[in-house]
Amino acid sequence: MDIRGLFGANVRRLRRAAGLSQEALAEQMGVDRAYISWIETGRQNVTLLSLWHASQALGVRPAALLDENHLPADDQK
Repeated sequence: MDIRGLFGANVRRLRRAAGLSQEALAEQMGVDRAYISWIETGRQNVTLLSLWHASQALGVRPAALLDENHLPADDQK
């Protein structure tokens, strides 16, 4: 899995754990819902600023969005 997929999988996992919809997360980040969808599917190459906004909206440290320890075993490549 590349870094975009890793980031997206963590955003999805943490968003769901926080009980947020894609739309709610997008609103907190000041972006469109489609942008969140692109992030979660690994199709969006995010900026450091977007990484920061996502971490703030999800209430986690930025490093948590790049953590490989929470991926299913078959995705850890």
